[in-house]
Amino acid sequence: DIVRPRHPDAPLRAAFTGTPVYAPHPRWAVPGRYLPFDEPRPTTVGAAVEGLEHVYDAPGRIEFELDGHRLSLTAFPGRGPGRLMVLFTDATSGVTTYAANRALAVDAPAADGTVVLDFNRAANLPCAYTDLATCPLPPAENRLPVAIETGQKIPRERGGS
Repeated sequence: DIVRPRHPDAPLRAAFTGTPVYAPHPRWAVPGRYLPFDEPRPTTVGAAVEGLEHVYDAPGRIEFELDGHRLSLTAFPGRGPGRLMVLFTDATSGVTTYAANRALAVDAPAADGTVVLDFNRAANLPCAYTDLATCPLPPAENRLPVAIETGQKIPRERGGS
């Protein structure tokens, strides 16, 4: 657990006007299949702070199809038993969404491995809001070649609209 106190009068916090989002749409709730690895794989990823790395034990990957593309994402442990989390970028990254990453929480897979990737819930990590955060970057295989036009966009304070 980490406690990060925030001063109520900090200029960045006081000027915060919210995070723009795409309108949610059912097409972005995509069925997938979770494929566990035989053993969790230590996966080194970069960080929003240059020179820093994070290492996570990836328990598996999630395969899915979107707009005719067969895709997969390396999954990391999520918050809560069996839950997963994926870090990703896509063709909107750096255009309408934060360039470095977005995160998506995924409910625990069903017994047959099925999951739903609800990209409507794609969220920015703290580094989208401040240069003082050390957020992990997605592994190379989680850089999607398609545009995921849903979820949170670039914060207004970072030039988003």
